[in-house]
Amino acid sequence: MPIYEYKCKECGHNMEALQKISAAPLTDCPECNKPGLEKLVSAAAFQLKGDGWYVTDFRDKGKSADTAGTKAGSTSVAETTATGTEA
Repeated sequence: MPIYEYKCKECGHNMEALQKISAAPLTDCPECNKPGLEKLVSAAAFQLKGDGWYVTDFRDKGKSADTAGTKAGSTSVAETTATGTEA
């Protein structure tokens, strides 16, 4: 079940509620007992883990290394920092 965030328009109270997706949104604030709760939009808090989920999976596969920002023969900051010398 997802966790939804709510904020009361009347008193400003913030809260979270564990609800089914099919459940009706909450309306009554537990602090001021007025019908002022609004459901907030927030970022999803999950990560895809396991075999096959890589950062590069959804990048444009039609781009070559030169158009992606790395040019042949150039040294990146990470390579220089990791080795202490340019490769």
